Amino acid sequence: MIDGSNGAEHFLDLIRRSRRGKFKIYIGMMAGVGKTYRMLQEAHELLNNGIDVRIGYVETHGRPGTEAMLRGVPVIPRKVVFYKGREIEEMDLDAILQARPELVIVDELAHTNMEGSRHRKRWEDVMELLDANINVISAINIQHIESLSGEVKEITGIEMKERVPDRILQEADEVVNIDLTSEELIGRLKAGKIYRPEKIQIALDNFFRTENILQLRELALKEVAFRVEKKVETEVFPAVSSARREKILACISSNEQTPRRIIRKAYRISSRYSTSFIALYVQTPRESPDRINLASQRHLLNHFKLVAELGGTVKQVSAEDIPQAIIATCREYHITAICMGHPAFKMPGAMFKILGYKQFLRVLSEMKIDLIIIA
Repeated sequence: MIDGSNGAEHFLDLIRRSRRGKFKIYIGMMAGVGKTYRMLQEAHELLNNGIDVRIGYVETHGRPGTEAMLRGVPVIPRKVVFYKGREIEEMDLDAILQARPELVIVDELAHTNMEGSRHRKRWEDVMELLDANINVISAINIQHIESLSGEVKEITGIEMKERVPDRILQEADEVVNIDLTSEELIGRLKAGKIYRPEKIQIALDNFFRTENILQLRELALKEVAFRVEKKVETEVFPAVSSARREKILACISSNEQTPRRIIRKAYRISSRYSTSFIALYVQTPRESPDRINLASQRHLLNHFKLVAELGGTVKQVSAEDIPQAIIATCREYHITAICMGHPAFKMPGAMFKILGYKQFLRVLSEMKIDLIIIA
C-alpha cells in the first residue's frame, strides 16, 4: 500500500479539518485485489470512531467476504431505473444529499449512469457530493484512468470504454494502491474469491494472464507513486521549481487513433513537470470546413474533448505549411517539447517532405525543443 498516511486515523483527521468534502481513492491493478473490501474495512473503523458512514453504492459481485463486510454499515437504498424494459439499480444521489452523512462509500468510480440521470458518469456524482461537504471514499482500477488507457490496451489488447479523467485523481486528498503479487491474485481467482467457478478458466486464459498482471501491477504502483510525488511537490515544497519552465505541444490530426495516444503522452509529460499542454491542429485546405468529411470532423471533436478532459488547451490554425505552423506556435508559446506522430513522406498531401523534415529538425534543435515521436 502506498499512501504515506496512517490509514483510517489519518483520513479521520482530514475529515475533521475540512470544509469541502475530503476524497480518498483506492486504486487496484485489476478486479479482485480487494479495493471494495478495504473500503468497507475502513468504513467499520470510521464508524467505531463516531463518524456517520453510509454505503452509497457498493458492488460485491457475489464475493462472500465482501458481502460479510457490508454487515453493520448503514446503506442508502439504490433507486430503480427502468431502461429498455428492464429494472436497473443506480446509486441514489439525491437520497445521499438529503441524508447528508459525514462520509459515503461509492464504489466503481468509472461507472456510466443510465440515460436520464443528472450526471452521465458516477465520478460526476462524486464531485457533487464533495461540493456538498460530504466526504467520499471510492475505488477504481488502473485500466479506467484516461491517460493510461492506451498503455492498458497495449498490455491487454482491450480498450476500456469506461474511463475517468485524470483530473479526478488530482482532486483526491489521498490515493491508495491495493497491491497483490500475481501469485496471490491468481490464487484468489482459483479459490473462487473473484469469479464464479464457470468463469475462472476464461479469466485465466484472458485478462488474468501472469504477464498482464505483472505489467498492470507495475503501472498501478508507478501511478500511485507519481500521485504521491506530485502531492509532496505541491504541498510540501511548493516554492521549488525547475530552472526551465516546460511547455508541451501535442500536434494532432483528424486521424482516429494516433492523436489520442499523442494527447495522453503530452498530458503525462506535462503532469510530470506540473504544467499544462497545448494541442495544435493545423487545418489545411484539404480539410477546410467545406471539404472535411464527417468522420474526420467526428474524430477531431473527440480529440478536442479529450484535450479538455485532461486539462489541456486546443489551438486550431489554418495553414498550408504544417511544419511552419508548428514552428510558429512553438515560438508564440515558448514550447520546450513536442509530441507528434511519425511523419509521412510518401502519401499525397504528406505532412513532411524529406528535405523539409530535416529543416524542421534543425529549427527545433536551434530552439532547444525536444521532439517525442509517438507510434
